[in-house]
Amino acid sequence: MKDQHLNKIFELLFATLFIGTSGVLGKFIDLPPPVTVWWRAFLAAILIYIYCRFKKTSLEIRSKKDLFTFILAAVFMGVHWVTYFYALQLSNVALGMLSLFTYPVISALLEPLFFKVKLNPVHIILGLIVLLGIYILAPDFNLESDQVKGIILGVFSALCYSIRLLILKKYADQYDGSMLMFYQIFILSVILAPVLFVMDTSGIKTQFPWVFLLALFTTAIGHTLFLNSLKYFMVSTASIISSIQPIFGIILAFIFLNEVPTWNTFWGGLLILSTVIIESIRSRKTKDTTITN
Repeated sequence: MKDQHLNKIFELLFATLFIGTSGVLGKFIDLPPPVTVWWRAFLAAILIYIYCRFKKTSLEIRSKKDLFTFILAAVFMGVHWVTYFYALQLSNVALGMLSLFTYPVISALLEPLFFKVKLNPVHIILGLIVLLGIYILAPDFNLESDQVKGIILGVFSALCYSIRLLILKKYADQYDGSMLMFYQIFILSVILAPVLFVMDTSGIKTQFPWVFLLALFTTAIGHTLFLNSLKYFMVSTASIISSIQPIFGIILAFIFLNEVPTWNTFWGGLLILSTVIIESIRSRKTKDTTITN
């Protein structure tokens, strides 16, 4: 029993590590972000479709209303991915990933707009701490600065990610996670197909191996392992462990991109990640379901 529990912990850690590769690969790939996202979605859709067929997972959509929700979620996921990759290009892996990890508190603040729950004053306090963390990340707030633009796009990406999670929240118990992911990335690949005709795609000839790794490791394997881990762990536990994604991302960026985080990044990131851990622990008794990026 203990060995099984340990294996599940390692499985969740591997999932977190794989998802954390998005920062390095997103920064490394030299393509327009919409083109990168199209290839990521297209290739991952093929991989997850094969996985669903192998696992005999049903791909049936039960109503037109559900289909509309999946399309809407795909749009927000697409904006989330595109702005995240622009954030990585403008700043660095550390700032991009830490800005993105404002999404747990953003989700908590937005939840009353989607569901019949009251705004918790604790979430306002956590939101203020997040704002302080963002300020420390970029104390010289100058809109002409690429790093500040990157942070703003990272937070906007987190906002889109949060809205996507809230839209899909009630469907997570009704459909398999792999099925939900498949339809989102399939729909996204259809929506983004026009970018192949209006943007420079010639770089894919040299960038394809890295884009394929992004689709395979980050999207197909990482998200599938994470979703499977939720069958064993409480979501709060999985959220706490997944909060180390930026740490994995920063370490990978140091190894492969020689990016050395500053003290501002350290202290600002510490505040942001602290709010994630506090909210995860505080809400451990609250049943919640999330689908991750």
